[in-house]
Amino acid sequence: VVLEHKTRRVGISSDTHRRRDPIGDPMHSGRSVDLMVVSEQAQRWHAATVAAGHHGGVTDWRIAEDDLQGDEIRALLELHMQHMLDSSPEGSTHFLDIDGLRRPDVTFWSIWDGEQLAGCGALREIDPGHGELKSMRTAPEHLGRGVGRTLLTFIVEQARARRYQRVSLETGSAPAFDAALYLYASFGFEPCGPFADYVEDPFSRFFTLAL
Repeated sequence: VVLEHKTRRVGISSDTHRRRDPIGDPMHSGRSVDLMVVSEQAQRWHAATVAAGHHGGVTDWRIAEDDLQGDEIRALLELHMQHMLDSSPEGSTHFLDIDGLRRPDVTFWSIWDGEQLAGCGALREIDPGHGELKSMRTAPEHLGRGVGRTLLTFIVEQARARRYQRVSLETGSAPAFDAALYLYASFGFEPCGPFADYVEDPFSRFFTLAL
């Protein structure tokens, strides 16, 4: 993985596991998912991508702090937001719009394969010891390539570098989120109650990772 930050480029190591992880796909049903049991759907995604092996290739991902000006990133965020609005009840969508992602307490990154946008994610500072994972989205044509895992690894590393004590997140509770829950559980995220300004909601699940 190559990190771009303004004009500085440094190499960082990362294990790009090959499993499908469509973070943030919005289908809310209010169903509770037990993290101790990996769903059959997530298992099928994982088995299929491992079996495929992506022909043994290794992607040289590039992660860049993004100013949200590019057409590609705006289109991906519009897709992300429209899916939330189309599939979630009123009052149960918690995405940040482009203005929200530009707030000083939010850092937003995009991840690229060459000139192709593969995904995005953000880290919001709740307080000096607590960060929130936001806007995780993989571009549809890059699902199953380990984009979410690579970017989540990077963002957790950034949180540690900031000396946060924990990173938390809110996600959905429907079957479409099972693969995301599987990914978060594999990183050590554990269920928690609402944090920051969130409230209990049957269409939301909350997780936290102690650093």
